[in-house]
Amino acid sequence: MLATTPTPSHDSLRRSTCRSRCRGRGSWSRSTTGPDRAVAKERSPPRPRRVADVIEALEPFRVELTGYCYRMLGSGFEAEDAVQETLVRAWKAFDSYDSARASLRTWLYRIATNICIDMRRSAQRRALAVDLGPAGGQLGAPLLENAFVQPVPDSVVLPEDQAIRRETVRLAFVAALQHLPARQRAVLILRDVLAWQASEVAALLSVSVASANSALQRARATLRVVDAGTPLDVSDPVQKSLLRRYCEAFERHDVRTLVALLHEDATMSMPPFSWWLRGRGPISLALSDPNAACAGAWLVPVSANASPAFWQMRPGLDRPFGLVFLDVRGGLVTGTTTYLNVEELLPLFGSPMSSGRPLRISSDD
Repeated sequence: MLATTPTPSHDSLRRSTCRSRCRGRGSWSRSTTGPDRAVAKERSPPRPRRVADVIEALEPFRVELTGYCYRMLGSGFEAEDAVQETLVRAWKAFDSYDSARASLRTWLYRIATNICIDMRRSAQRRALAVDLGPAGGQLGAPLLENAFVQPVPDSVVLPEDQAIRRETVRLAFVAALQHLPARQRAVLILRDVLAWQASEVAALLSVSVASANSALQRARATLRVVDAGTPLDVSDPVQKSLLRRYCEAFERHDVRTLVALLHEDATMSMPPFSWWLRGRGPISLALSDPNAACAGAWLVPVSANASPAFWQMRPGLDRPFGLVFLDVRGGLVTGTTTYLNVEELLPLFGSPMSSGRPLRISSDD
């Protein structure tokens, strides 16, 4: 959200967290990366006369597969890599696909699930800052990107033509999913998010229906004791009014009003730093610090993680300062998370359009 003392420089973040990667989103000519564990004996790519037909058959699944892999992995970057690997493997093995044994969707999800499980075998669990240690303390050094659940644009993970539960890509929910073992995570996403039948999930994972149901029950039990947050009700006029008043107070740098809109146990964090605060008092002190440097800043709405999200813009910067997420509950803001790894996020989100004037949320939004 708002910077605190000391304000981290973008140069330090670039040195510590930015990765030089050519993602080649949507490119079928890209060489594959990651674990080389094929789901079927790898064959030569389809003959040139069939390549266009195969790509046409596979490409429509890209967004929904990215949403699935994002929930599995907690990173839009890794999700895109996993989906690219899935589609390339499917393209190479397309001649072995048997529609009598499984639908094309089921076959692709099986490949994607195996890739995601392999990617998480030796990786640490991604989390939010509030899960990494106690509140307060010094800002410290930035952590690596893979320490945190990362944000993602709605358009990358939410298909427009499917009634998928949008709230299941919220940062808190995705962070909660990371507490589950990979197979339990897959079962819960497939059953409770994508509404697959138990028999379909069992077939995908090559287990019995009883085993799939048992994994689902264990996953649900874990999520009941992990705080997955509260979804935004976009039809609730109270929540809409809250967001409007928050953005207006932010534009005025009205710390008193901002703090009044916070829940008494609200949290504030700034990935890639593990530092975070809890409570109106500590947050008020941080926002009132003369070095906070938020005077003149404004918020530009962005569609991300099916949540209230904004680019924080500052005078004199040729790019956003951070990507801000608000958690709301009961007419108050319960948490603010500001991602400062902007250089990494911009290739995924695209640069916001800005005329240098504050962009407000109207009461009709």
